[in-house]
Amino acid sequence: MSESLSDKTGAAVAVTRDDERHAYVITLSEEGAEAGRAFFLDRDHDGVDERVFFHTEVDEEFGGRGLATVLVKQAVDATRDEGKLIVPVCPLVRGYLTKNADAYEGAFRPNRGSDVEWVQEQRSAG
Repeated sequence: MSESLSDKTGAAVAVTRDDERHAYVITLSEEGAEAGRAFFLDRDHDGVDERVFFHTEVDEEFGGRGLATVLVKQAVDATRDEGKLIVPVCPLVRGYLTKNADAYEGAFRPNRGSDVEWVQEQRSAG
């Protein structure tokens, strides 16, 4: 994730993976302020390495700048590059992948009710 990124205002941003929080994080480069997160859980499901995205958020004060789109694109690109199958439980991730389905063909599958239940189980256990 070393490409030059910016939001709708032209402000430089950076997206990094925070394995401790199981999230991709978007930070405003100049201010150093964390503006949003895309949370995920990894699993081996029937022999397939999956990354289940279950929640994406951008802090209210940074809304309207296109940060969620930048964050989600970087997160799903990195996941695809790792060879993991993307499972979009999060509506923002699902919407992004649906809108760009041709670019991500074969890199994701629709979520199922069992995916939501699995996330809920993992989150309550952790």
